[in-house]
Amino acid sequence: MAVGCRAVKNEYSFYDGVMPRVTAEHRATRREQILQAAFRCVARSGFQGMTMADVIGESGLSAGAVYGYFRGKRELLLAIADRAIGSIDEVFHGLLGDGAAPHPADVLRAALEALMAVGDDDVDLTVVTVQAWAEAVRGGEVRELLRPRVARLREQWAEVMRRHQAAGHLAADADPEEAAQAMVGLVPGFILQRLMLGDLTVESFTRGVRQLLDAPRREAVPTPPGA
Repeated sequence: MAVGCRAVKNEYSFYDGVMPRVTAEHRATRREQILQAAFRCVARSGFQGMTMADVIGESGLSAGAVYGYFRGKRELLLAIADRAIGSIDEVFHGLLGDGAAPHPADVLRAALEALMAVGDDDVDLTVVTVQAWAEAVRGGEVRELLRPRVARLREQWAEVMRRHQAAGHLAADADPEEAAQAMVGLVPGFILQRLMLGDLTVESFTRGVRQLLDAPRREAVPTPPGA
């Protein structure tokens, strides 16, 4: 009598010659489990310090399961960047639909809220974001991964400022591209103050931005001769 060999079941293995059915929902749940594990690893060790072995251990899954979703560290880094940037992309698409011209402070508030909502109870994604910036400053792969995504964000902000200008709320001689550069810079400003000082909220920060943007424009007063 032949001796049977017991096979180990998972979503990638065959059992009795039949590939188990894996639903899209199951795959999405597994992928999210791995991604959240990667968030926690990056928050602890940084992008360069994170290893696939760390992610496998943190996720509680087998190596085969993790590599079935992400073939290596580069794909994980892309997924992390896309998760953070993607959440903000959705904000722009939603607020700029149908030719709308939302106030830049409202866009900033929605973008910050979306960014802070990414992650889980064990990790603040803004910490991961700071880690990403630190690695990008050093150059190399992380900078190349983030560069096109940040450029896309700046172009989206430029569109916000162009519409704000067309609605008469931004000076006619203002440059929307330069205004977009400033708006992009507000995101790291918020995150760093919040992490370092702990007294900053999305509400207070965006109220301040609105006050600055809505400040009445005054004509320059000529300096008296001899002053």
